[in-house]
Formats: sequence, structure tokens, C-alpha cells
Amino acid sequence: MTRQAPTLEDVAREAGVSRATVSRVVNGIRNVDPTIQDAVRGAIERTGYAPNRAARSLVTRRTETVALVVSGAGDESESAQNRFAAQVLGDPFFGRVVSGVVGFLRPRSMYPVLMFAETDAARQDVVAYLRQGRADGALIFSTHAGDPLPALLAAERIPCVLFGRPALSAPVSYVDVAHKEGARLAAEKLLARGCRRVATVTGPLDLSTAQERLTGFQDAMARHGQPHVLTAEGGFTEDSGAAAMARLLAEDGDIDGVFAANDLMAQGVCRTLREAGRRVPDDVAVIGFDDSGPALTCRPPLTTVRQPMEEMAATMARLLQEQIEGGQPQPRSVVFDAELVVRESA
Repeated sequence: MTRQAPTLEDVAREAGVSRATVSRVVNGIRNVDPTIQDAVRGAIERTGYAPNRAARSLVTRRTETVALVVSGAGDESESAQNRFAAQVLGDPFFGRVVSGVVGFLRPRSMYPVLMFAETDAARQDVVAYLRQGRADGALIFSTHAGDPLPALLAAERIPCVLFGRPALSAPVSYVDVAHKEGARLAAEKLLARGCRRVATVTGPLDLSTAQERLTGFQDAMARHGQPHVLTAEGGFTEDSGAAAMARLLAEDGDIDGVFAANDLMAQGVCRTLREAGRRVPDDVAVIGFDDSGPALTCRPPLTTVRQPMEEMAATMARLLQEQIEGGQPQPRSVVFDAELVVRESA
């Protein structure tokens, strides 16, 4: 005998509320007490109730999906676009982002649609997709400073939230971390270890995040009497960190402390140091940034500046939901504190 699918009445009995209240929560109608919303969502999960999304969309005039857009700078060739997608999907940063976004959206019966916008044509496709109402808004992750996508969506009055402060002026909400403060923590940790010949491997310096981490590190070192910091630019990948460290060692073989602007590059730094016969942290202390998976798999495990990625991504989704449900409010920003996580590399 086929088991009958759970109904609104089943959810209402489980939650101890009326059918009308369940309907209001399912359809995203505001002014329902948050405690009651949580009770209804818990009952939905326990009963296995699946809302009729087509009927719900008729009521809410929403798709219940949001675009998760990774916007980059690339050429039009298919091979370049494939490399961009592979690099994004292989980055532990992105996995943590997706975890935070899905963790917020799924209990609210909302779902992300992954889109890549690495060329001008792809960005126009994203704008058209959203303009046509095929998703209710966008969460944007830009990989280059001159990304025009946030301004394009703002001009269309499409709800969107950006990861990181926009480099180009655009009236959009964003979520970020205190990059300069995090870099200061890294500098002070190296100084506390007695490091005196300190270097840094930056991210791509056309990105504001890389610029802020570099500035924060340099300023902190200068305040403690070390105005000159050796610098090599990387590309936020392990191989670029390894290559940057090789250039630094060629410039000064007595380096005793390194701050890398993300954990992948720090992992590459440690690899090059091992190959050069330099011990971490005995000869050279190394600090990363992010507290991602590579921080734990690195040899030795990395001391790093934690970026609360899952919480940041969930906050982006919350800000977007508020825009979708409440119209187009004034842009908002949420900046998270950075935290130093001490392990074995420094």
C-alpha cells in the first residue's frame, strides 16, 4: 500500500499550530513569530512534507531559487572557461561557501543555481536570466577587481549580495572580513616568535582583498620597527605560492618568517621551504589566511587567520532573503572579525 504524502494538516498537528499558520510559513509570508517559524520548519523536516512549489510560486510570485554566481575575468575560448570552472570547483574556499549558503537556504525551501560569469557575454546571460525572473536574486563572488556585474544588477534593481567590498562603486550589500586586522594578527604572531627577516606572499594585487591583507601586514610590521617587508605576488593557488617563495629565497636566503595571503599559497610556501632544506617552523615560521582544508593537510599544520566562511556565506543568503521579501532596501554591509588560529607552522 502506497504511503500517502504528508499534508499541511500533518505539519500543523506536529507543530501544534493551525493549518493557516503553516501555510503562511511555507509561503514565506512575513510577520510570523520566529519561534513559530522554527517550530513549523522542524515539523516539516520531521514529517517529510514537500511543499507544492508550483502552487507556492503562484502565491509568492517567486521561484524560491537564487543564483550563486562566480564572476571572473577570462577569454572567450571554451578551454579557458573550462579551466575557470575547474579552478573554482577545486578551491576549498568555494566548498565552504556552498555549505554556508545551502545550510541557510535549504530549511527555507530555497535552492541555489550555480552560474559562471567569466566573460562579458556570460555576465550578460546572468543579467538576462535574473531579469526574466528565473531566480529571485543573486549571491556574487567576484575573482577580479574590475567586475562590472554588481553594478549591472544594481542598475536593474535585481536583489544581490556581494562577497567582499565592491572595488567599483555600486549600491549593493556585501559581507566581508576584517582583512587588515587579520594581517595585523599574523604580523604580531611572527614578531612574537622573534622573526626579523619577514616576507609576505600576496594574492593578485588587482583584488582589494589582497591589497588590504598586504597593507595591514606592512603597517603592523612598520609600527613595530620593521618598515621593509620582502614581497612576492601569488595567485591564490598552491603552485603560485611555491613559485613566489622560490623568488623570495633567491632574493634573501635568510628569511625567517612568511605571511601568505591564503592557505593554499601557504601550503606552496611550505613545500618550497622543504625542498630548500628549510624547516618549518624552526628555520622559517609560516602563517596563512582562511583556515581552510589545506591548513590542516599542510605539513606542518598551518597557523592561519580564520575567515568564518560558512557564517559569512549564510549571512549573504540572509541579506538576500531580506531583500527578496522586503523589496529593495538600502545596501547593507556586515564585516566579520578575523581570528588567529595557532597550529604548528608558527
